[in-house]
Amino acid sequence: MKHQEAALVCFSGGQDSTTCLFWAKKHFKRVEAVCFTYGQKHSLEIDIARKIAADANVPFQLLDVSLISQLAPNSLTDTSITMDEDKPADSYPNTFVPGRNMVFLTFAAIMARSKGIFHLVTGVSEADFSGYPDCRDTFIRSLNVTLNLAMDEQFVIHTPLMDRDKSEVWQLSDELGVFDLVRTQTLTCYNGVPADGCGHCPACKLRKEGLEKYLKKKSTVDKQ
Repeated sequence: MKHQEAALVCFSGGQDSTTCLFWAKKHFKRVEAVCFTYGQKHSLEIDIARKIAADANVPFQLLDVSLISQLAPNSLTDTSITMDEDKPADSYPNTFVPGRNMVFLTFAAIMARSKGIFHLVTGVSEADFSGYPDCRDTFIRSLNVTLNLAMDEQFVIHTPLMDRDKSEVWQLSDELGVFDLVRTQTLTCYNGVPADGCGHCPACKLRKEGLEKYLKKKSTVDKQ
């Protein structure tokens, strides 16, 4: 990474992407953010993402990719589907939106190219509880090659959270000086409740467990 270069962050206003936004601000001279509306029920995240970006002095653009909500049933976009609160033993939870990260990163790359930006940042993680296939490092690497071939460019997709569990994501936000911002201003909840959220959807449970683990670890270190 070169400090004089620019990066485009896939930004939703949640814990992970907000941490990535400030990670990018630390590592790149110029940072922009792209947010996606895809028919998500928790669309308040868009307003929150816009505000966080504005406060961080990061240019923000919203893209409509709502067609994706018409392609496969999932509980994040279909109000008639009751959300899985736990991962089924033999499949992905119905919060999985097939192809979402592929679509997001593809559109982000097309936009970035027009701006002369070739570094893309996304908050996907293999340590995520759900094991979504489009959060795997192998997928990101494969898509990176595909985007480069498709547009004859040299994009680099950065995944600063890939090997971090949620407690380590909290730790990174603390190291970046935005722990309180992430804790009080972001929206991770699938039911659209900011900060600590509803407390029972999969995203909230994961966030809370990670926070408790990090605070316990930090408390132990502080006492030493």
